[in-house]
Amino acid sequence: MGPPGQGGPPGSPGLPGSPGRCVDGPKGDRGPCGPPGSAGPKGLQGPRGPTGEGLKGDRGEKGIPGAPGVRGYKGDTGLKGLPGSGGQPGFPGEKGDMGRDGDLGPTGQKGGSGLPGTPGCAGRKGQPGTKGAKGLDVLELVKLVPGDPGPPGCTGPRGEPGSVGPPGPPGPPGVLGTKGYQGRAGFKGLPGYPGETGDRGLPGRQGPAGYSGPKGQKGPKGIRGPVKHGVTGDGFLFTHHSQKDSSPYCPAGTTQLYTGYSLLFINGNNRGHGQDLGTLGSCLMRFSSMPFLFCNTDNTCRYASRNDYSYWLSTDHAMPSDMALISGPALEKYVSRCVVCEAKANIIAVHSQTSLVPDCPSDWVSLWQGYSFVMQLGAGAEGSGQPLASPGSCLEHFHRIPFIECHGRGTCNYYTDSYSYWLASLDPNNMFSKPTPQTVKDTPGNLISRCRVCMKN
Repeated sequence: MGPPGQGGPPGSPGLPGSPGRCVDGPKGDRGPCGPPGSAGPKGLQGPRGPTGEGLKGDRGEKGIPGAPGVRGYKGDTGLKGLPGSGGQPGFPGEKGDMGRDGDLGPTGQKGGSGLPGTPGCAGRKGQPGTKGAKGLDVLELVKLVPGDPGPPGCTGPRGEPGSVGPPGPPGPPGVLGTKGYQGRAGFKGLPGYPGETGDRGLPGRQGPAGYSGPKGQKGPKGIRGPVKHGVTGDGFLFTHHSQKDSSPYCPAGTTQLYTGYSLLFINGNNRGHGQDLGTLGSCLMRFSSMPFLFCNTDNTCRYASRNDYSYWLSTDHAMPSDMALISGPALEKYVSRCVVCEAKANIIAVHSQTSLVPDCPSDWVSLWQGYSFVMQLGAGAEGSGQPLASPGSCLEHFHRIPFIECHGRGTCNYYTDSYSYWLASLDPNNMFSKPTPQTVKDTPGNLISRCRVCMKN
């Protein structure tokens, strides 16, 4: 066999072939399964992109198959040929038709698990989302299921005291109690027996003869002394009021009969009945806030506690500042005392109607001086007056309200609807002009008429 020939010169480029027609070639055999691919590294986690919006696109048309054909089978090993002589290069052949696409091969086996990738970096914080639109109110019945009871809580701090609640409703009226019986006043003790006449004393020793003195002048006639047992031959009786919580004394030349309490007037069923303060009826031996009772045709006598009153001359003790009702033993210092006296002659009162105390008439002696008391009014504008000739119209002390009001329930007090009336002090040179109001505060000054009680000598 000869050596291979030298290569011939390159041939001239052939003319471009006409484009081949697409003809479906015969279905190729199934290709062998490829080797499993290696697992790629785990990629970094990227930020979540915004949700895409848009319409789903239509399915595209099938594209034109690619150019390369299927690789053929490997031929059998041929005999080693003899080196040929150098031949002329042949002309290029025409391009063959493109074969059909091979059928889709079977799905390859799942590759093995790849190596775990490295953790990706934390993504950047997303932008705050936009505020959604306000939802619509939807009424929906929700059934509440009671939860499990929790463990007992800790004891809380003690609460502040609550505010005072409103007053409760009034209770039912109580049962009216029965009125107690009025105890009877005790009797005044009888006057004591006069003491026994003492034994006659022993005659004294004879004294030395005295010197003969000059004859004295005849003295004035003395006042007639009291008769034994307190009775005089004339028997003129009068009452003297102290306007204090102690009994007064009878004036000189008169005899005391008894002492008591100064009753001014009473008011029964809105009818007033007074006492002349110069007579014995104004000096009661015993005091009671209700010294009288009333009787009717059912043979029953009662004390009135609502519309009956008694009025007594009062003392100079000031009333309590709270104007509380006075009762019990505390009343003793607010009621005036009096004394009943017997005189040997008639007793009169003289009023000056000025601020000057008048003199007694000729041949009369003075017993006391005071202020000209005329009249008084109590509850219901009821009252009484004093005869201006009576010694009861001349009170030794002036008080704006010279009396105290007492009730059947055992209490006494001063009241704003009580009034006292006094003779006024007048100007003799201006008697017929219109009187003008005057104000009396602590002392009567020159506003109240003065008076004097006189006894005939």
